[in-house]
This record gives sequence, structure tokens and C-alpha cells, in this order.
Amino acid sequence: MSLGYFEVAVYQPKAAVNVGTLWRTAYQLGCAGLHVIGERWKRARQASDTVKSWRHVPAREWSDFDAFFAGLPHDAPLVGVEMGGKPLAQFTHPERAVYLLGAEDYGIPRDVLSRCHQVVSLESVRTESFNVAVAGAIVLYDRVFSR
Repeated sequence: MSLGYFEVAVYQPKAAVNVGTLWRTAYQLGCAGLHVIGERWKRARQASDTVKSWRHVPAREWSDFDAFFAGLPHDAPLVGVEMGGKPLAQFTHPERAVYLLGAEDYGIPRDVLSRCHQVVSLESVRTESFNVAVAGAIVLYDRVFSR
């Protein structure tokens, strides 16, 4: 199974536990890296990361979106995960990608979303709004096992 190259990023996360859970998921699914954009979260040891993902998946912290965007890997499009995008069931994951998730309380701002190369949304029975760590897990799982 070829996974291609992929990373995951969170814009202005509010809760460190969500970053820890996403980091563990990134490790479990073969993700090459984790990015945290903004100063809202406090880095701390996370009970949700029982496999010490930091030993296997590097995390990079960026002060703002412009710095993060300038540091995107070559030929890896930025895929926003936000309500109103192309439904995940109809989405074809690119060979290389960085998936961008939004803050728990306000998602991805329009000016940031407009710089994404593609936008994907998660279908649901009720509302498209998921916890950021859960949304990341769904998208990464779909990438790995739908290929």
C-alpha cells in the first residue's frame, strides 16, 4: 500500500488534549508530520498520547499562517477540512498533501481557507461540525484506507 506523503496541521487549536489525540492518530496512520499554527495552545504532556508520538512524528510550531504556508513541503497541496467543502466521500486524495484543520471554536477563517488548494468537508447525520481531533482522524483514516 502506497500512502504517498502527508502531514496534518491545526490552525489556532484551543485544547492541548486535541493536539495530543491528533498527534497519536497521525502516528498510527503513517503521517509524516504535525503542524500547530498559532499561540493559543499550551504544549504539555498529553494523557491522550500513550504511544509517545513525539518520538516518531515531528511537530512543528508556527507563529502564524503566513510562516506555515511559506514552509509547506514542495508539491504538497494544502487541503482545508471545513464545512462547505467537497464531501469526503467524493474526494480523491492527492498523492502528497497537508491537511489543515481549524480551531475548535471557529474553524478555519475565510482568508486562510481561500489559500487552501482544495477544501473537503465531512458528511454527518446531523451537523458537519466535528471535534478537531476526530475530524483529523476521519480524514487521515480515509486517506490511508480508501487508496
